[in-house]
Amino acid sequence: MSKRKPSQRRKPEQTPQQPRDRLAEIRAEIQDIQQQIETKRRDWRVIRTTEDFKSVERSIAALTKRLSALLMAEATQAALDDSENRRRARSLAQGAGHTIKDQGRRDITLRTTCGQIIIRATYFSRNCDRSKTGKGMYPMLLLWDVHDHCSAAVVSEISKLVAMLGSLEEVEQVLSDRGQPLDFKTIRTIAYRFATRARAAQRVGNLNWGETVAGRRVVLSTDGGRIRIRTTKRGPKTAKGRDRYHTDWREPKLLIIYVANEQGQMDRQFLAVIDGTLGGPDAIFSLMESYLRELKITTADKILFVADGARWIWNRVGALLRRLGVKPEQINELVDFYHAVEHLGKIAALQHRWTAMERQAWIGRQRRRLLKGGIEEVLAAIDAVCGCRPGKALKREREYFKRNSGRGRMDYARVAALKLPIGSGAIESAIRRVVNLRLKGPSIYWQNKSAEAVLLLRSYYKAGRWNHLERQALTTTTQIAA
Repeated sequence: MSKRKPSQRRKPEQTPQQPRDRLAEIRAEIQDIQQQIETKRRDWRVIRTTEDFKSVERSIAALTKRLSALLMAEATQAALDDSENRRRARSLAQGAGHTIKDQGRRDITLRTTCGQIIIRATYFSRNCDRSKTGKGMYPMLLLWDVHDHCSAAVVSEISKLVAMLGSLEEVEQVLSDRGQPLDFKTIRTIAYRFATRARAAQRVGNLNWGETVAGRRVVLSTDGGRIRIRTTKRGPKTAKGRDRYHTDWREPKLLIIYVANEQGQMDRQFLAVIDGTLGGPDAIFSLMESYLRELKITTADKILFVADGARWIWNRVGALLRRLGVKPEQINELVDFYHAVEHLGKIAALQHRWTAMERQAWIGRQRRRLLKGGIEEVLAAIDAVCGCRPGKALKREREYFKRNSGRGRMDYARVAALKLPIGSGAIESAIRRVVNLRLKGPSIYWQNKSAEAVLLLRSYYKAGRWNHLERQALTTTTQIAA
């Protein structure tokens, strides 16, 4: 018996739906808000009490905030609908590293300084990723430096708060109080990606500050701080399923470049350059080299490199200045005077037969000699104290003075006569403001990448160069788009 063929019914033809006109929707909402504002203006009650004033204030703020967001949405959507912009977006998508296709328009929520807006933008991705979140791109938004669904101004403001405040929890609270609630993880992602883009621009030499130190007296310095870095332990997790971890101390290294005026003080008209890294001595000297090239250090009148006596610093200074092409007559090297006095104190403390007054008198005498340029007298006094059979500690301190004085790094009278600083207080202050007050504290442990990001953000913020950091992050995006 032959099988009965299933009836072949014709499926009803579905009429194609008209694409949504998001611009028209926004304009309708604007008209509605404008009508509400006009109604409010006609129906205002006379303010008689504090509560009346607060009520009117809240009502006006809510309406104007909504209107500003809609106006921003209208301008953005009109730009997205523009034929020339759509052509640019398609061209950018075709220049991606792999073949991506137009997946149609999608609703997307953006955070702007005017408030949250909802727009429809063309989404490009590979066909296999069209239903996956975060696998594609909105080319037009990328051209406008929109990252993580935030405008460039919002990203900069969030990142600045991360640099300014003591923790990400404080940033979360401040944004919530402003009516811009964001969760902890989103804040962290936005700020750290901003820092990554800015650092990437620096690594390829795209600072473009347009500044030079031509004819100026430049002071360079570097030193290290201390923070705790969290690294995951190997082995079983805790009872709650969490990773066990080490919290080892690490030394983030900072640099500072500033201009000294005729009185030897920091010239406030030239913003200091502050930056830091956990990458070690070679990394911080590489950063310093990139900044000095940008500032055209060879055109400076005088250059003073002042730091403590750490060997990791002085073993690299000469090579750095030679690579930059600085003339020897431009350079002055100096060990921080106050560190030198501290080492005098260590020598005096090892003289157990001396009284406290005798120690202070000896330190004061050698201190005055150092200031007057009498380094030979100081060395003779140290030799006399050490005797013929000094211990290891005394040998180490004596070697400190001989090594640095032999290379001309303790000629304080000459440097002071040039009206240049004889101390490294600027870098000490930078370490306190950048590291100690933001990254160091009880029970504060950092992942390496997180610490690097916050070091960069905090350094530029404290140096007053936040606008430069914004431009660096924007430069990276522009290059990707190009």
